[in-house]
Amino acid sequence: MQAGCNHDILKVNPMYEAFYGFRERPFHVTADPAFIFPSHHHQEAMAHLTYGIQQRLGFLMITGEVGTGKTTLAKALVEHLQSPTKTALILNPALSASQLLRAILRDFGGQQEGQLKVGTMRGQLLEAIERFLLEQANAGAAVVLVIDEAQALSTSALEHVRLLSNVETPKAKLLQIVLVGQPELDQRLASDPRLRALRQRIAIRYHIPPLNEQEVADYIQHRIQIAGVKNAPHFTGDAIASIARTSKGIPRRINRICDQALLAGYIRESYVIDKSMVREAQASISIEEEIHHEDGLVKMGDEIR
Repeated sequence: MQAGCNHDILKVNPMYEAFYGFRERPFHVTADPAFIFPSHHHQEAMAHLTYGIQQRLGFLMITGEVGTGKTTLAKALVEHLQSPTKTALILNPALSASQLLRAILRDFGGQQEGQLKVGTMRGQLLEAIERFLLEQANAGAAVVLVIDEAQALSTSALEHVRLLSNVETPKAKLLQIVLVGQPELDQRLASDPRLRALRQRIAIRYHIPPLNEQEVADYIQHRIQIAGVKNAPHFTGDAIASIARTSKGIPRRINRICDQALLAGYIRESYVIDKSMVREAQASISIEEEIHHEDGLVKMGDEIR
């Protein structure tokens, strides 16, 4: 193979797995808990959530910018919780209050959900969830609800989620609720007087920041190892520094850049991923870029989504 221009990258299917000996692509952008990176902040977030659930504190909240690994953390949490804990994970909260309540009951596996007709009143849905919670409490099982992208919940839906937390014993909440969302979630709770009661009930808040440059290097190596590599590609120091600057430490952006950089390396039959390949990758996925030839820095003018 011969080195090509940036446009060549777009014409070649990402079949570099066999070349590098990967079992799977290491930098896919789906939220796969098998690839979760144990950064200091992600470990702290998991520890806070585990503590809050074990202590049955009720409401817990995790925030972070788009692409910082919140959904991956939420899925890892659900996998981490062991039987007899009952869990429900809502990944698409853009629902009406009634639709959300029905989705919660369905995800918990409550037998009552199948007995409820479409159009069942919200009060009946709340009662069905309450019966489920009491049944689980009598059986000695904890119940955890995780709602991802919670900033997208309507005010009515958030209020109904708050009502679910009213089911309690004199000593503990019967439902542990984890709200996961972008910083706008915290801003809404702070600024909307209708959500004041909900904000006051949140026992633990934790914000996940972007990765620093050393964490970016560790993150790249971590994902390569998880993918089961045989002929490990090596990202040079300059390449990693460029990825860290351009991605601003956002894992989803790192994945996009590294995926395209590996493709550039495959085109050149190279196991060393250098800064020039990273620059080609950045150019191929950037929406708007500025190239500063003086220092070789490529700045993305828009977010990689």
